[in-house]
Amino acid sequence: MQSPFIVELNQQNFMPVLESSRQTPLLIHFWAPMSQESSDIIPQLQQLAQNYNGAFTLALLNCEQEQGIAAQFGVQTLPTIALFSEGQPVDGMGGPQPISAIEEMLNRHLPSQDALTMNRALQLVAAGEHTQALPLLKSLPEELLVKGEVKLALAACYLETQDFTLAAEQLQHIPLEYQDNDYKSLIAKLELHNQAANSPEIQSLESAFAQDQDNAKLALDLALNYHNVNRDEEALELIWRFIVKNLNALDGEMKKTFMDILSALGQGNPLAAQYRRQLYSILY
Repeated sequence: MQSPFIVELNQQNFMPVLESSRQTPLLIHFWAPMSQESSDIIPQLQQLAQNYNGAFTLALLNCEQEQGIAAQFGVQTLPTIALFSEGQPVDGMGGPQPISAIEEMLNRHLPSQDALTMNRALQLVAAGEHTQALPLLKSLPEELLVKGEVKLALAACYLETQDFTLAAEQLQHIPLEYQDNDYKSLIAKLELHNQAANSPEIQSLESAFAQDQDNAKLALDLALNYHNVNRDEEALELIWRFIVKNLNALDGEMKKTFMDILSALGQGNPLAAQYRRQLYSILY
């Protein structure tokens, strides 16, 4: 497996790789082809290194080919695992082990998988990759979701994906010490959206519709304006009031707009799912 997190140890690179543990923890796996148990676990170790995404380096040492290095470490049984940090051994285990035991050992010395996921997500947000970061952030446990930097990252993602309601919820609960320039920038973006979402045109249409609430054309115009500023719940609710009574209101134009908004929201959107169910209930 080609990976920057996995190396084959030999006499030429042994000292530089060991020295690298001063920056990144190093997990050395002592194995040999004659020991099936030591070779069988290598793919799992490689996958573990990939999962940790650079939190440690996996070094594989073939003891048949590199007997001198194995002897320096006093390896007496295969497989043997040794974890180095700051150039020194900090943990290890000898004999066959399940991958879960090795992961448990790593977790005593490395950030948890959740912490690694959080750090990866924060890096993506910093790089402007909000769509990729959002599912990682949402997968975090509650104890990480309450952290100020995670709330800011979530708010940034929600703003970029135009989920302004959820963005506002996150920004309402930012700890004071995190209300820095990034926070102020996100607040400014949300305020700009709110201003656009309540434009004079929308206010005028709302006022006209309040005086003539049976006017389907007026309702459709208002719903389209709501949709254009991501006020989709209000748009769908407004159209639904008419099509639930007359599915072919405005010669079917209202139903078509209703379906277009549902399509724009996507299959996974809970609001879209709710109104699809309601629509199906009157279709069938």
